[in-house]
Amino acid sequence: MARYTGATCRLCRREGLKLFLKGDRCYTDKCAFARRGYAPGQHGQSRKKLSNYGLQLREKQKAKRIYGVLENQFRAYYVKADRKRGITGENLLRLLEMRLDNVVFRLGYGDSRKEARQLVTHGHFLVNGKKVDIPSYIVSVNDVITVSEKSRATEKFKVFAENPKTLPNWLSATPENFEGRVVSEPTREDVDVPVNETLIVELYSK
Repeated sequence: MARYTGATCRLCRREGLKLFLKGDRCYTDKCAFARRGYAPGQHGQSRKKLSNYGLQLREKQKAKRIYGVLENQFRAYYVKADRKRGITGENLLRLLEMRLDNVVFRLGYGDSRKEARQLVTHGHFLVNGKKVDIPSYIVSVNDVITVSEKSRATEKFKVFAENPKTLPNWLSATPENFEGRVVSEPTREDVDVPVNETLIVELYSK
């Protein structure tokens, strides 16, 4: 499986804002963006005015990096979103939000999407009672996501259960049962990522 293996903090610095890719570390003084809030590289501190294309490209790169997907996969999501009824940009964000790794993160299992993706890959979760270890699996309304019986005894999942997160409106959970449910599809108001999806649509529409 292809994946980004470079320095994670460089991605935040390149986009010029915190993408919270490393969970709790991003809230501490160890955050690389807090210490060096300029783009990486020899010319990172020089300010350049972006063209329209540059702005569109940066929004696309930002969305890819937040959700942890690579170029071909991201383009496939765009094609699928464009074919669906409704607003293409909102359809795109909805598809990304309903990836299993993102849902696991939203339910509070993992300090970052990267950690949630690793937990899914290691087979810790069931969808409707069946083990799913594919992070890109798209959940549906009324799907039930649960932690496997074997995993519930580990200290990590006990901590997650004892410290539940505030959930978006489209999810519900019963932490004591290690269970979450997709109650509806997310609306644009439910998606709190700092991305202008209109610019992404403009980029791919050329």
